Amino acid sequence: MVKHSVTPDPEVAPSAKLAEALGVEFIPELLQQALTHSSYSYEHGVADYERLEFLGDSVLSLAVAAMLYRAHPELSEGDLSRRHHALVSAVSLAEIARGLDLGDYLYLGKSERITGGRDKDSILADAVEAIIGAAYLSCGHEVADALVLRLVEPLKDDANRFGAAIDPKTALEEALAERGGGTQHFTVTGTGPDHNRVFTAQLEVRRGDTVVLRTSGVATTKKQAELAAALDAWHEVTGTERRKR
Repeated sequence: MVKHSVTPDPEVAPSAKLAEALGVEFIPELLQQALTHSSYSYEHGVADYERLEFLGDSVLSLAVAAMLYRAHPELSEGDLSRRHHALVSAVSLAEIARGLDLGDYLYLGKSERITGGRDKDSILADAVEAIIGAAYLSCGHEVADALVLRLVEPLKDDANRFGAAIDPKTALEEALAERGGGTQHFTVTGTGPDHNRVFTAQLEVRRGDTVVLRTSGVATTKKQAELAAALDAWHEVTGTERRKR
């Protein structure tokens, strides 16, 4: 195991509180690693969550696939795939993370703290996968699988959310068409060095020349930033409750 030790930071909530909320007896060093972004790792010389994220991604995928297979014998392979994709998407994982206030527990480097890293979909989603990986190594696959199922439970039966999580732009277009129409207009800007670029998408929903809604999304790619902004707008238009930010 890679040794992992971080200096206590008053801006970061204690990881033991998160472990209690998740109901998992993590090896403390593994949970700390799962909460450590590469920007903090670079500044402080400790292990980041990327290897745990790699493991957690596989654990998450298999657990969700098995759950859907057992729960929905009536669904075709294509329908199962679409639901699987929605539940393991970065958008869904980021919503799960916000429901846990996960951003409060993350160790981020200075640049990420300044640019709002605690609420970036990409970082939150990666950290969820890393935590699942840490649970697997700490307690085995049964505990990790049970954790996955608890995390996805609030999302798994929301058919409308499946469509929005898979393709927020199309879901928003359909929702607008049902409510008097509207068009989406994105403006994307990027900041930071090439190796650590951050993109912010500003979305305006217009009816004719009138702007009826504005939302924004932040991510490490232009596409993901636009999708995050579109999902926020879909929630606004449909009145569907968002997970806590």
